[in-house]
This record gives sequence, structure tokens and C-alpha cells, in this order.
Amino acid sequence: MSNGRNFRELLEGQWSEGKFLCVGLDADITKIPSAAEKEDTRAIIVAFNRRLVDATKDLVCSYKPNPAFYEAHGDEGWAALRETIMYIHEAAPEVAVILDAKRGDIGNTNEQYALSAFEHLQADAITVQPYLGREPLEPFYSRKDKGVIVLCHTSNPGAGEIQGLEVSQSDEVRPHRIAEPLYKLVARLAATSWNGNGNSCVMVGATYPKELGEVRAIVGDMPILIAGIGAQEGSLQKTIQNGLDSRKRGLIVNAARSIIYASREADFAEVARKKTEELHHAIASVL
Repeated sequence: MSNGRNFRELLEGQWSEGKFLCVGLDADITKIPSAAEKEDTRAIIVAFNRRLVDATKDLVCSYKPNPAFYEAHGDEGWAALRETIMYIHEAAPEVAVILDAKRGDIGNTNEQYALSAFEHLQADAITVQPYLGREPLEPFYSRKDKGVIVLCHTSNPGAGEIQGLEVSQSDEVRPHRIAEPLYKLVARLAATSWNGNGNSCVMVGATYPKELGEVRAIVGDMPILIAGIGAQEGSLQKTIQNGLDSRKRGLIVNAARSIIYASREADFAEVARKKTEELHHAIASVL
């Protein structure tokens, strides 16, 4: 089932207007300002997210809710997540929604995850784990209008423990076995044999700018989701310089806590807009 939205087309439309920012809607109920308080958890989260969307929707290329912050509240949280995505479609129909669910399981389980993400929640893209290989990811990739964002090199300090392991593999392009870090192999797979429908993307942490440049060289003009700007203190300048594609596009630069919790007072939406504007202009100045 398709709702008529195409993830890559939505991104290209926003990139053409110089918009590269993604706001992470990670609604932590313990941090939401009292100004958003309503009668129940669902209403509080939705009110908070609506204010943030209204304040930032003309500056961003996407929004990225992480389901963990919603499913922690059971039925009310799931209802708030779906209502938030529906509101984005209504208030900012040109802005993509990325479900940062990091899914990855065997095929019949992934089919249920895909139904949840794309048909119930109406997300435009989803983050996925590469550990099980390409075959079980088919339920995501087969939906050609949806983005499949493969975790490649994450932003956490311990990412290299697994992602930096040296592996060797030969293929048609490189018949001789060459050792390389696992994240490079994941990037190459995501950009080639996994990308038959042209809807593959990768995720790289801003806290690893050198690795970002290496991944960009591998994936060409494929979209790259960037995590770690803001609270994790990734370098925006290095991210833009190392991550842009050949068309000076291709980046989805996510910031969450540094924007949505910049103020804990009644002015939280206005301050969130100010922080979003600052990041938007900072990207433009590097460009």
C-alpha cells in the first residue's frame, strides 16, 4: 500500500531549497516543559511535538521520531507516535518522516515491522540493522517509495568494536581479497547489491568525520543520515565537507536534544526554532 509519498522525492525537494536538517522528535516525558502538559501522556507528547513541528517545519528536510520514546508509554505512546506522524503529513506535507526504529530480524518478522512502520504509522523511511544480511530486509526494500537507511557507522564511542573489525571479501569488482573495516563493506553492499530499487540509504555518525568521507566515496550520491550533531558534539563543518554528494546534496543532518530541549520553559518552541535556524544557517555558511 502506498500513500502517494516518495521518500527520495521529498528529500530532493527540500535539498533543492537548501534544507538539510532533520529534527529528532525523541519525546522524553521527563523533559517535556510544563507548558505542554495536558490531561494524559498521549496528549502531552502530541502537544509537544505539534509545537515543535509548527516552529521548525519551514527549515527542515525531515523529522525523525525514535519509537523507544513512545513505546515506553504503551498504548498512549504508540497513539502519540502515530498522531505525531499524521500531524506532520498534514502540517508539513513536503517533509519526510524517518522512523528511527533500527529494525532487523528474519524476513517474516521484518514484514510485520514494515507493515507497522509504513502502513500503520505511515513513515516514509526506516532505519535498519545490516547484521542479518540483505535477504531478510526484502520487506523494507520491496516498498520502492520508502527509504531503507542501513546503519553503517554509528555515532556512539564504542562503534568501532564491531563496525571497525577488519574483514576481507572478493567480488566481481575486486577479485582479489582485500581487508577493510566492516562499515565499509556494509556501505558497499547497501550501495550496490542491496540497492536494486534505488531506495537504499546509509547512516553515519557525525562523530566520525573521516569515516563519513570514506563512506561517501563508496556510496556515491546516495542519501546519508547523519547522527551525533548537537548533544553528541559532532563537527558540523567536517560533516558537511566530508558528507556532501557530488551535487552538493545528499545529507540528512539530524539534531534532537540540542533543539527540542534547548528550553524547558514556556518558550520551548520559539527557542527550538532559534536553534534550528542557527544550524540551518551554519550549514548554509559551510556550503
